[in-house]
Amino acid sequence: MATNVYMEALSPTMEEGRVVKWHKRDGDPVKTGETLAEVETDKAVMDLVARADGVLRQVAAAEGQTVAVGSVVAVIASPGEPVGATVAAAPPPAPVPSGSGMRDAGGGMREAAGVTVAPADATRVKASPLAKRMAREAGVDLQLVTGSGPGGRVVKRDLEGAAPRASVPAAAPAVVESHPASRIPHPAPLGIPHPEVTGAPFEDVPLTQIRKTIAKRLAASLGPVPHFFLTTEVDMERASEAREALNKQLGDQGGGKVSFNDIIIKATAHALTKHPACNAWFQEDHIRYWHEVHIGMAVAVEDGLITPVIRNAERKSLADIGREAKELAEKARSRRLQPSEYTGSTFSVSNLGMFDIDQFTAVINPPEAGIIAVGSIVQKPVVVDGQLTPRRRMRITMSCDHRVIDGATGAAFLRTLKQMLENPLAMLL
Repeated sequence: MATNVYMEALSPTMEEGRVVKWHKRDGDPVKTGETLAEVETDKAVMDLVARADGVLRQVAAAEGQTVAVGSVVAVIASPGEPVGATVAAAPPPAPVPSGSGMRDAGGGMREAAGVTVAPADATRVKASPLAKRMAREAGVDLQLVTGSGPGGRVVKRDLEGAAPRASVPAAAPAVVESHPASRIPHPAPLGIPHPEVTGAPFEDVPLTQIRKTIAKRLAASLGPVPHFFLTTEVDMERASEAREALNKQLGDQGGGKVSFNDIIIKATAHALTKHPACNAWFQEDHIRYWHEVHIGMAVAVEDGLITPVIRNAERKSLADIGREAKELAEKARSRRLQPSEYTGSTFSVSNLGMFDIDQFTAVINPPEAGIIAVGSIVQKPVVVDGQLTPRRRMRITMSCDHRVIDGATGAAFLRTLKQMLENPLAMLL
């Protein structure tokens, strides 16, 4: 009995997926658990796996094609089993729990429900949907093609190299060409495409799944969420000295280095324990105040931004936070984060100091009520005890959801955070 392979919802916000690469082709034998294709979701690249033994048939999504959740992308049939020439669509399923036919890169299984496909009408040309589309685009008459698939069915390989009909009307040229995925230039860091010298005045590059999600999330945040911003400047001399001493000690022990971002995450987590009004979610008819601190750490990836989560950051040492932050950042950049690793943050930190940004404002990540934007650490002339002296300084701007956090509440949190950064020993209290 043939079984449909669906595009599944692999994250809470996924509405469609882009087929990055097929590991199996139409007509290839497959076994349960084998990877059929890599699928780009709104957050990561996941593996689509087989849930049954058989032969992959009716591959209906080309590499680079975006497919809505719930759509059928292929069929797994028994060897020699006749299947219909058309694959039926299915209503989009809810986000699937573990145990279904899609598997993430870490090995978790997501299984699609199977449905059977009716036999083809014997009076029609037997051809896979992909073969039909290829024939239509190439102007090939399917009735003149000998099928090599089971039962004489025309499949993709039969269309490769097939001659087109003698008289096929040329399609009217579009004013702007939509580039297929195979021609999309490899994006530079932060999603800026490398320009191609083609002589055209511009080019259109389709949105990636993560960029689509960012656009939706920003519209859902800046519009409905009433932001206000608070900025303070922090003296980072003691934090710098503490970091240098810690890294010297960790270096002698062969451990990883502690970054300024690790120190900021640790201090933020401790400050939130003292100001739980800022460690909150807005939930339409109530506010959820968290007793645990889960810090979302903004990471710039190739085509956007994602926030892996350091859970229970208030309980972890600087060394532990440093190791975890490095591991999560590497997984984020390789698009291998699991949903549990980028959801559930209670407050976020966005740091652009390494890009020489002095100050900026960040957009709140709903349902969180706050996020801090961290600028670079620079030496500035500062008056200390009546004397002008160079000091390492850093600006922090807090974005607050005014439905949850009032001005005085946010200011009190920032004051505590500033005190902890200016005197790292305060984090021990």
